[in-house]
Amino acid sequence: MGLVVASEPPQQFHAGFELTGNEQSGELQLTSPLGSILAVLQWRPGQALLRQDGESREYPSVDALSAAVTGTAVPVRALFAWLRGEPESVEGWQVNLDQLAQGRLQARRIAPPPTADLRIILDGS
Repeated sequence: MGLVVASEPPQQFHAGFELTGNEQSGELQLTSPLGSILAVLQWRPGQALLRQDGESREYPSVDALSAAVTGTAVPVRALFAWLRGEPESVEGWQVNLDQLAQGRLQARRIAPPPTADLRIILDGS
């Protein structure tokens, strides 16, 4: 997973990931290129939790949680639909599923500024 935010200065976030669960209750584990766990994002109705560096913090929403980790609100709930090949609409985001069969997904946030480019490569396991 790679995310580039066109902020000043630009921000880049790259991590391996494992997404489990569903839109309502799930977990997103982010790992470094060497396989160490960078963060674990968990959500269920009424709760969004970040586990990182031996600490846990609660957030008011999955969007606020993903923004704390990556620098921008990534539509985590929409990722499930996108990964199923469903072009779920998310305000301000455009998703490109043309290469999903080849294990690639791209989504671009065009509003609000700054723009962001999310690229996901699936390993098929």
